[in-house]
Amino acid sequence: MDDFREDAVLVISEQHMAALHRTAGVQFENEMVAHGLQFAPKLAKVIGEEQLRRAIRAGSTRAQQHGFTQRGPVRLCIEAMFLFGSAFDDDPQYPWARAILQADAEQMTRANRLYEKVLDYQQKVSGPDGVNTREALRKLAQLSQRPPAPPHGSIEDGVMWELANVFPEKAAYAGKEALRGLVAEGIAAARKAGFEAARSQTAVVMLMFMFGHGCSDDLLYPWIARTLHDPRIADPAVRADRLERKALTWLSHVLAGHKERATA
Repeated sequence: MDDFREDAVLVISEQHMAALHRTAGVQFENEMVAHGLQFAPKLAKVIGEEQLRRAIRAGSTRAQQHGFTQRGPVRLCIEAMFLFGSAFDDDPQYPWARAILQADAEQMTRANRLYEKVLDYQQKVSGPDGVNTREALRKLAQLSQRPPAPPHGSIEDGVMWELANVFPEKAAYAGKEALRGLVAEGIAAARKAGFEAARSQTAVVMLMFMFGHGCSDDLLYPWIARTLHDPRIADPAVRADRLERKALTWLSHVLAGHKERATA
């Protein structure tokens, strides 16, 4: 991750932030797209440049809502979006992000705190060169291909066990209280979608755990929204199965990208 403070003195005015779709904002948007292609190359390759551009526009707007108008802090928010999901700022598994962004402090102070916390997360959770994240993605792909684990008490307890099994570093960093908040939100969302099976509910929570609690609307993961809202699929059970298969396809693409990089 680049040090956002290098761009701290370059200010994007409120008018520019509101006009990202116009000429005045195109240069900044283009720079962020180019940065995104370098910062998250595998994700960018899977979704394509135009979808990446849409996500960056939304991320820039979200950064402005937190009072971030300087170039460096805006870029930092976009990088955090790639790492934690576009709705990282109100995700129950990242309570520290909300606390930092909502603190009564000027934007550079808050951006510095966020930057240091992201670095701490990358060191303790992602691991060197993202090794822990890659292992978690591999485990998640395996999870979608095996029968559900034996019951661990309630559905909530079973999902908590699966989260810790797939990505122990992330589960430990978040803590049980934050994870239970995520699990409750995910199970509620799954039931609202008509997913009654424990496996389907676990799958929804797992997607939120790995890609952010807002993944069902996240422009970085458009395949999730398309599957959940596909009007051609009337049966919730069929929709849940399709979501699992789409997730496996996405994971296969990303893991293949990691493998290509390792053998290059």
